[in-house]
Amino acid sequence: MIALDDLDRALIRALAEDATLSAGALGRRFGLSQPAAWRRIKRLRKAGVFRGQRLDLDQQALGFGVTVFLGVKLATKGRLSLAEFERAVQAIPEVQTVEHVLGMYDYRLRVVARDLSDFERVLRRRIMVLPGVGGLDANVLLSEERRPGPL
Repeated sequence: MIALDDLDRALIRALAEDATLSAGALGRRFGLSQPAAWRRIKRLRKAGVFRGQRLDLDQQALGFGVTVFLGVKLATKGRLSLAEFERAVQAIPEVQTVEHVLGMYDYRLRVVARDLSDFERVLRRRIMVLPGVGGLDANVLLSEERRPGPL
């Protein structure tokens, strides 16, 4: 774990809001020279604080109007069945996240679909036939009030 000061945390927050900010823009915002801001960002990258950069896509604009969270309980548990399930579920493009969780279910999936009938198709033809699936529970996302941001 890397030791972070207040300036590091401010840089992280700024980049979490807009990853396209240049070192020069960040330097001006926080009273640093461009090289000093660049060195801090480089140190944070090298330490693994940033896992990468990605686009935040608008699913509605792309035609995906339904998001469903699926709780998946596996019929059998073991290292082999977990690995087999994870490998198979990651090949389904509609499954946006796969989270191995502790509790009532073994996995939590975030699935996007064009509409409910499209979701039903994905569920029946792709998810219910995955190796080891024993039980499912679905929750349809009605609205999302807070998007994940900086810690």
